[in-house]
Amino acid sequence: MAKKRLLSGIQPTGKMHLGNYLGAVSNWVNLQDDYDSVFLIVDYHSLTSVYENPEKLRADKRDLVIDLLSVGIDPEKCALCYQSDVPEHCELHLILSMMTPLPWLTRVPTYKSKMEEIKDKDLNTYGFLGYPVLQAADILLYEADVVPVGQDQLPHLELTREIARRFNHLYKGAFPEPMEILTETPAIPGTDGRKMSKSYGNTIPVTASPDEIEKLVLKMVTDPNRVRRNDPGNPDICSVFGYHKLFSAKTRQSEIDAACRKGEIGCFDCKKECAAQLIETLRPFHEKRQALLADPSYVDEVLKKGAEKARVIAQRTIQSARQLVGL
Repeated sequence: MAKKRLLSGIQPTGKMHLGNYLGAVSNWVNLQDDYDSVFLIVDYHSLTSVYENPEKLRADKRDLVIDLLSVGIDPEKCALCYQSDVPEHCELHLILSMMTPLPWLTRVPTYKSKMEEIKDKDLNTYGFLGYPVLQAADILLYEADVVPVGQDQLPHLELTREIARRFNHLYKGAFPEPMEILTETPAIPGTDGRKMSKSYGNTIPVTASPDEIEKLVLKMVTDPNRVRRNDPGNPDICSVFGYHKLFSAKTRQSEIDAACRKGEIGCFDCKKECAAQLIETLRPFHEKRQALLADPSYVDEVLKKGAEKARVIAQRTIQSARQLVGL
């Protein structure tokens, strides 16, 4: 029986951090065995916010490919490529934009929230408003059966289904309506206690060196009410303990929890232990990344083959779409 097709994408906005990995990419690694998977570095999407810095985009794209390969994305099991290496994305986006009602875009929850949240960039562009249509084109171009998403992305996926239904109704098409694979996204605190985000500058890169990891962990915020080493602490509000829950053994988590509440372990020692555990967990990724940096031709070949595999599907879809709309 043929595998169902899975589509997912990630924006190249700098080195992959723990939030990216645990929230999405680790799930890709687990799913790539079970699905006919297409994983996109969505560089066209990045132009909605970094269109004024082409050199940064070029460097970030390359970094992200290396990071994805480092953490376990296997090009033998999937198609991994740049979105821009498959020009059919642009054509399907244009076709779909012609029949997508404007109110469908302005009601997307993330549109208003991003406009309010991001003040240092001009988001009053056609491209930013039309972002969900390009996202729909990404999914429908590969006739994806499933899309792994977090809860916050469900409105985008529902819009994709609405666009597919409208296209199918208008042109007697047969785009499948993709279903979600809801991903459990653990809350990953940044070094300042807020949600880990590149926009906050509080991330821990997955492929950071051991020295970098230790420095970042040592500056993490802990229980603000704990002033002296022997003061009782509250692990429930401590970012560092959140990392222990993700990376330390269950028995050790219980020991640290009890010791913190009794004031028997200091924050510095707790951070040092957390950093050591994190370094050990991420060591294989770091070693793989160094090997990939030493072999740039391999990365080039991965991207080339990935785009070729993706275009086989994309060209078939766009040919059918062109005929249906009368082009």
